[in-house]
Amino acid sequence: TAQCAEITRRAGGDGQLREWVSNPALEGFTLPKVLWLREREPEAYARVATVLLAKDFIRFRLTGVLATEPSDASGTLMFDVARLRWSEELLAAVDVPRSLLPDVGGSAEVLGRVTAAASAATGLSRETPVVGGGADNACGAAGVGVVAPGEAVASWGTSGTVLAPTARPLVDPGLRAHTFCHVVPRSWYVMGVVLSAGGAFAWFREQLARDLAGVAEPNVRLNEEAATVPRGADGVTFLPYVQGERTPHRDASLRGAFLGLSLAHTRAHLTRAVLEGVCFALRDSLSILGELGMSPRALLLTGGGAKSAFVRGLQRDIYGLPVSTVNREEGPAYGAALLAAVGAGAYPDLAAATRATLTRGAEERPDARAHEEYEDVYARFRASWPASRPVAT
Repeated sequence: TAQCAEITRRAGGDGQLREWVSNPALEGFTLPKVLWLREREPEAYARVATVLLAKDFIRFRLTGVLATEPSDASGTLMFDVARLRWSEELLAAVDVPRSLLPDVGGSAEVLGRVTAAASAATGLSRETPVVGGGADNACGAAGVGVVAPGEAVASWGTSGTVLAPTARPLVDPGLRAHTFCHVVPRSWYVMGVVLSAGGAFAWFREQLARDLAGVAEPNVRLNEEAATVPRGADGVTFLPYVQGERTPHRDASLRGAFLGLSLAHTRAHLTRAVLEGVCFALRDSLSILGELGMSPRALLLTGGGAKSAFVRGLQRDIYGLPVSTVNREEGPAYGAALLAAVGAGAYPDLAAATRATLTRGAEERPDARAHEEYEDVYARFRASWPASRPVAT
């Protein structure tokens, strides 16, 4: 967008953004939206007193305290992720006053207490402590116990992510993946984002499997069909960029595509190609972790991709890594609850909270022959992505 281009220009390029905020200017971050408001609705911008993220606004209404915490601040493009402070340098470059931003506390720190007015309005007990909380992906990682370096989690929601904690702020030189603060104090994570994971599969089901609309479990039926097709879907490749792509391409103009179709292919081939395409896109993020020296030994799976034995099998064979799940399915909400438990004194820290409340299932190991077959199919996927670029007219 124009705002992202302006931020990059004013900062002096991607290299300076890497130094100041550890991330590129992307549409999903807060700063481009602030600039859009300033340009398009200057009267509304003039009334802005404080820029708050959603959870921080709820805390403000409950406690009267204006605050945020590092994991969510990392996604504003205004926070110096490595130095754990607002980036005075970037704020000055884009002419946004520091006074518009709240103080930063800890994710498990009590940042306020429920006021009498909020208690009367909500039924919550007066003086109930309210902690900092965290960003969705950071809380999602906490909710499955991925809080220490050496671990990693792959998540399928509408979008998909691969997230790996690190003890220091590692930044991809190409800015293909994000570097954010974790909800653990003085801890970070590197994350690759696939904009359409479960979202791509839902689109496929709703548009190309309408006959299953009345079926109790349409995803199960589609997975059963896909399982009848060989690995690689007999040459069909699906590029899941139906809303553009974040990692590794950083291009909102990319679009999805089926490649290699013939009259011999059926819906089962397309279904398998969609599922494999999402896995390949997530593997791109794993490849970046490997380049940064962060190759995980195994992966925890969460979200929709963890519920199906067939899809778990695709992931372990395509990634070439053992996979496992945990005994909780609440995701980010559970991670936020653990942060509250730490803040309230129920556990000394987040690691202790996850050890006490989470149980990991047995690892499912990849099939070596299947992984070898998928190497060629993954190479085909990587070679095909230019077909998702818009055609100039």
